[in-house]
Amino acid sequence: MQNQQPPILFDQKAAACYDHQTALLVGREALFSLMCLIFSELPADARILCVGAGTGTEMIALAQAFPQWQFTAVEPAPAMLDICRRKAEESGIAPRCTFHEGYLDSLPVSDLFDAATCLLVSQFLKQAEERSHFFGQIAQRLHPGGVLINADLVLGMSPPVYRSLIEVWLRMRGSGWSEEDIEKMRAGWNLHITTSTPSEVEAIITAGGFDTPVLFFQTLFIHAWFSKRTAPD
Repeated sequence: MQNQQPPILFDQKAAACYDHQTALLVGREALFSLMCLIFSELPADARILCVGAGTGTEMIALAQAFPQWQFTAVEPAPAMLDICRRKAEESGIAPRCTFHEGYLDSLPVSDLFDAATCLLVSQFLKQAEERSHFFGQIAQRLHPGGVLINADLVLGMSPPVYRSLIEVWLRMRGSGWSEEDIEKMRAGWNLHITTSTPSEVEAIITAGGFDTPVLFFQTLFIHAWFSKRTAPD
């Protein structure tokens, strides 16, 4: 099967406003606090793979919470990776980071990682087989029992639930979002985001080589799970 890569949607302009626009939508601080709790039993010198690292926000939060961890940031959008690298330098964590511009399949499978993050990435892959293959690539790079935290937009829900959440989401107009921002994001969802239910996403992650995912966080349309790489028989 040919591996279809997620589209690179973040040019310099989009990358520059990404952190501001996602802070409220994601509920970022609460998500990061829970991620730290989930990862708290990893080794003191753990190696963390950040897939689709974007501007590096979660990487920096984890690096500040766990001062001996090492990170590899994988990001195909040059504008996003430039911001990630700059923020890592400004926060003083750059010596603990490796920056890989490209997709996951171009990252060599060598020393395995203790855990991985993948936030708002797999939703851009349209086919379930492609998404499972993507999670399989992550699994290949983790120790057996290594922990994955994945978050995606989940849009496959009943019309009444969808309409109710949209009504809440549209109230972001009063939180610094312009009408243009909201319409651009809505159009992007329709064009680029896979319509999946939570159970479908969980099945896709499991098919990629992970134990049954545990849903631990939801804010509007965003769901986050943690799961361990399935140990070989």
